[in-house]
Amino acid sequence: MPDTEARDHADESSRLESETSADLTQQTTNPDYGDNVPSDHEEQENNEKSRRKRRRTGSFATGRSMDLTRTITRRETIMSRIRTRPPIGPFSHPLINQKTTVEELVEFDGPNDPYRPLNWAMKKKVVTTALYGFTTMSATWASSAFSPGTHQVAHQYHVGNEVATLGTTLFLFGFGLGPLLWAPLSEVYGRKNAVLPPMFVAGCFAFATGVAKDIQSIMILRFFSGFFASAPVTNTGGVLADLFPSSQRGIAIATYAMAVTIGPSLGPIVSSALVVQSGLRWRWTQYLTGMIQLFVLTLDVIFLDESYPPRLLVYKARRLRHESGNWALHAKFEEWDVSIQELARKFLVRPFQLLFTPICAMMALYASFCYGILYMQLGAIPIIFAENRHWKQVPSELPFLAILVGTFIGAGINVYNQLLYNKKSGGKVVPELRLPPMMLGSVFFSGGLFLTGWTADPRYHWIIPCVGLSMAGVGFFTIFQAALNYLVDTFQKYAASAVAANTFLRSCFAAVFPLVVTPLYHNVGVPWGTSIFAFFATALIPVPFFFHVYGKRIRQRSKWSRF
Repeated sequence: MPDTEARDHADESSRLESETSADLTQQTTNPDYGDNVPSDHEEQENNEKSRRKRRRTGSFATGRSMDLTRTITRRETIMSRIRTRPPIGPFSHPLINQKTTVEELVEFDGPNDPYRPLNWAMKKKVVTTALYGFTTMSATWASSAFSPGTHQVAHQYHVGNEVATLGTTLFLFGFGLGPLLWAPLSEVYGRKNAVLPPMFVAGCFAFATGVAKDIQSIMILRFFSGFFASAPVTNTGGVLADLFPSSQRGIAIATYAMAVTIGPSLGPIVSSALVVQSGLRWRWTQYLTGMIQLFVLTLDVIFLDESYPPRLLVYKARRLRHESGNWALHAKFEEWDVSIQELARKFLVRPFQLLFTPICAMMALYASFCYGILYMQLGAIPIIFAENRHWKQVPSELPFLAILVGTFIGAGINVYNQLLYNKKSGGKVVPELRLPPMMLGSVFFSGGLFLTGWTADPRYHWIIPCVGLSMAGVGFFTIFQAALNYLVDTFQKYAASAVAANTFLRSCFAAVFPLVVTPLYHNVGVPWGTSIFAFFATALIPVPFFFHVYGKRIRQRSKWSRF
């Protein structure tokens, strides 16, 4: 009987300790941060792996096997030969069988810990959001600032305008590929470390583009400028998820979406003013871009703090180790042995898996189409106002301000919808409540394209196509942000992968559209050329209405969105 009671007591202690460890795992992993929370199936697999590890005298706190004998891999053997030393054999230590306990795990001091980003002062949150917004704006500024100098580049290097337009296209292709690297790095090294170093490199590439001596160098440098500049565009959404709860995040994401829009809207206007100056020309569009990026980067280095909670706990544990002398203290995040296979599945494979789901496919397609139309205006607006109306270069770029006005109106609509969302959701996540602005914006978007195209002729007053551009701006912003919010709310456990899929697809659309617009307008004319895209926009109007009615049923049928 005493033996039986002792075994029962030991089993009960083991069970409680295992549950405590599982609870701590969830405490350091918030579903708002992206894909960190495993699905039920993955959780079962993880629990089974943990049990197998414990059978091999593993640590209850870390789940690691203490049997350090292992087979030397082929890579280690090859490297040992190169370094002319024998492979390192099994490691040993007198305390390898000493189990650590959950008491050594470093956590936040309760839900109201001021060190936790959700509990930061609102002033600090606003400053952080503004700085990441400016960083994002400097990146999207770079995407469009090259466009006004396209004709000068073509003339200087004796190439066609379509070839010179590749300077914008390749930048945007880099914009699409960059997130596949910067997104996983942000979850390994933190948000700040995955944004600031790439932005420094992007600024250097901007200056290098300005001093390039041939067209090949310009194209290569523009691609890598986009690749590195995509870091803040990729990770700012994660920063906002770190800082704001779902009841406030819609308003915060509106500021992020504004930053995404302001850059492409203001970049061509300022750059055209540089291009027309005989002492400046197109190279100064890149010099100015590099100056802006490095100036904003300097502010980031001074004022920004890390906001990724698992990484903050690593810093906290490190400080406690040095202050207390207890070197066993550690954060749960430090137990993660970074796996290339895991990161590849999450950020390379899973986004494309989600693209085959109805919700992600249609929402990403709609948002990407609108994003492509925004960059199409880099070629469309100069044709409408410079070629057709014979405006000078700088005034012909000013209609981009009409798009900017529309985005401000769209931002107001989304902020108002966030307030309605908070009232109707009852504290729960209801993705379909994100769609009303998109339903309204879809009508404005297609109507604005038709109005712009069919009033481009000089016999109509210039204000009418500008009104059409403003309507398109309203539609773009409401569709773009609503789609992003809907994807995050729908694929809560896989939000990072859904956003990565959306980012990749929209960058591909944005890269192709500027190449298409000039030959299309010159062959079929501005009215019918614009109408082709307007008809596609009209065909997509039912998308938000359909998901508003049937979205919940579709979500419940998918393993990715069932919750």
